[in-house]
Amino acid sequence: MPRLLFGFLLLVLLVGPAVAQEWETDELAIETRDGEQHEFTVELALTDEQRAQGLMFRESLAPDAGMLFLYDQDRPRAMWMKNTLIPLDMLFIDGQGKIVRIAQRTTPLSESSIGSGRPVRAVLELAGGTSQRLGIRVGDRVIYEGFDD
Repeated sequence: MPRLLFGFLLLVLLVGPAVAQEWETDELAIETRDGEQHEFTVELALTDEQRAQGLMFRESLAPDAGMLFLYDQDRPRAMWMKNTLIPLDMLFIDGQGKIVRIAQRTTPLSESSIGSGRPVRAVLELAGGTSQRLGIRVGDRVIYEGFDD
């Protein structure tokens, strides 16, 4: 019986959080310096529980999808890839919506800290390689209601 209970608890810990979360979604755009706009549908990580889970255990991410970690104030932020199965591009965004750092094609399952390097209001996670594919660079702007104009 203890083995069965242990197996059940392990399953809940590993799989449960990935299916238990309810994710609010919204639309945002990234405007490049060249004037192009790229639209994304993003899941919003607004609570501490959602931020802790992020994109863990996902096996894929659509090319026009992502997750936006939005905070109330600008502060240095750090992310990691623990239990994240796919490479991601992490875009660190200041309070005005300006991309201040991009960590491209982060390493799945890594526990290394990926820091913003300066205070940011949000982190946008996209499928690995998206920034390069679309020509998104530091200095480009994320258009979303959570940022100051």
